[in-house]
Amino acid sequence: MASISGNEPPDLRDLLAFYAAAGVDDALVDDPIDRFAESAQRQAAPAQQAASAGEAPRAGADRSAPAAPPRPAAVAAVPDEVQAAAARELASKATSLDELKQIMAGFDGCNLKATAKSMVFADGNPEADLMLVGEAPGRDEDLEGLPFVGRSGQLLDRILAAIGLDRKSAYIANVIPWRPPGNRTPTPHETEICRPFVERQIALAKPKVLVTLGGPSAKLLVGSQDGILRLRGSWKSHVTADGTVIPVMPTLHPAYLLRNPAHKKLAWRDFLEVKAKLRELGSI
Repeated sequence: MASISGNEPPDLRDLLAFYAAAGVDDALVDDPIDRFAESAQRQAAPAQQAASAGEAPRAGADRSAPAAPPRPAAVAAVPDEVQAAAARELASKATSLDELKQIMAGFDGCNLKATAKSMVFADGNPEADLMLVGEAPGRDEDLEGLPFVGRSGQLLDRILAAIGLDRKSAYIANVIPWRPPGNRTPTPHETEICRPFVERQIALAKPKVLVTLGGPSAKLLVGSQDGILRLRGSWKSHVTADGTVIPVMPTLHPAYLLRNPAHKKLAWRDFLEVKAKLRELGSI
């Protein structure tokens, strides 16, 4: 980044490059903010104050500078046990997936909601016997409001097609419904706040088979601290609040497979197991 000395303004290209490297790739508000108008207003403020006090304005003051539009303030909740308890109480009240979606849309207890563009609830067929759960939305998912729509989603679609399925025969969701800024890893508190929602989502969808995509969702839903390479490939279980036991196949996240294509063979083995389980249950 270019050095800044005195009152020399930073080069805008350097600033944009710095923000992009820091993971800032989306605006937090829909309406653009006129920074030039803000600067002009700050410069004109002393003159306006002087005029209101009966003093002559200083030379060079711009009286015609437009007032900058008010910037909406993002309200972020501090992630803690209080918010997690509120999420548990609200999630338990949902009697349908639509009601759960409305409850989540009105929930302000997760700080990630303040920086996300949209809530990513689910995609696919909620009555399907197969449910896939990822970790959190990325940039493309945040923009479209649907899970797995970028390059990872395209790969997931190809994987499903390879076992004779598609998004109409599967239900897809995430542990975290709001995109973490810069695609950072959600904190344990953020994950714990969102846990009741995804657990209730699973209980209401009532899938016969669960597939967790990536380590975070596997650890959360099967209660293990093992890494995904150790967890994948063998059947685990998820128990819902009403005691229903659902078989879970932990597998590798499509984004990981894009970075490590040699491991696609491992995911292929996992999904062959999923296909066999669905056939055993009479789902395909």
